[in-house]
Amino acid sequence: MNYPQLERLINIVATLRSENGCQWDREQTHVSLRPNMLEEAYEAVDAIDDNNMENLREELGDVLLQVVLHSQIAKDEGDFDIEDVAKELSDKLVHRHPHVFGDTKVSSTDEILSNWDKLKKEEKKDRKSVLDGVSKSQSALMAAQKISKKVVKVGFEWPSVESLKECIKSEYTEFEEAVKSGNKDSMEDEMGDIFFATVNLARWYKIDAEQALLRSNKKFTKRFLKMEELATKQLEEYSFEEFDKLWKQAKIEIDKNN
Repeated sequence: MNYPQLERLINIVATLRSENGCQWDREQTHVSLRPNMLEEAYEAVDAIDDNNMENLREELGDVLLQVVLHSQIAKDEGDFDIEDVAKELSDKLVHRHPHVFGDTKVSSTDEILSNWDKLKKEEKKDRKSVLDGVSKSQSALMAAQKISKKVVKVGFEWPSVESLKECIKSEYTEFEEAVKSGNKDSMEDEMGDIFFATVNLARWYKIDAEQALLRSNKKFTKRFLKMEELATKQLEEYSFEEFDKLWKQAKIEIDKNN
């Protein structure tokens, strides 16, 4: 199988980074491109959420550009190139799919994931802690979810979902006590505990906490935009009761059009 456009992209990026290329591209580093990597990934996710295949094609191209550009920077610095990246990924995929590329027999997705974790441990022998490998750069919500999943795999889990719900209630009680004390650090600590316990509740029900919050953000934004559209005066002039009525009206309008 030939991929001429992929080769063309790699050559274009190499040219942009060359002595006779683009000054901006030559000045970029792994660190300077860090925000771009995050932004492009989130824009691709937005396209997926919107089920917009035209946008997804474009955004995946932007994500691919980041991969090729980082690989070219690494090549220029004598670290590795895109062939090394592709080889390492290919080797990893083959090793972690023995039920496809080997003789291993599996009967369920759970068994596949269990094998994946075992094989990953074999590859990451330098990791000493269960929590090694949790990215420090991801959002706090995603990190909490990853930490929770990792510790559960070794049996560190609430005995029941009811005990987890009781834990969340107790965290709220502790937060209220911190509020009464007026200690901002304590309030922040207890609010963090509420978030962390709630993320665990989402995990218990196999809900992706990050996606759940993204959906809630989008829902709120949609309703607030409708409120602005329906408002008959400046929003600053609304009372709480008027806001409540406007919010409910916006919700009805949106539901009616969906």
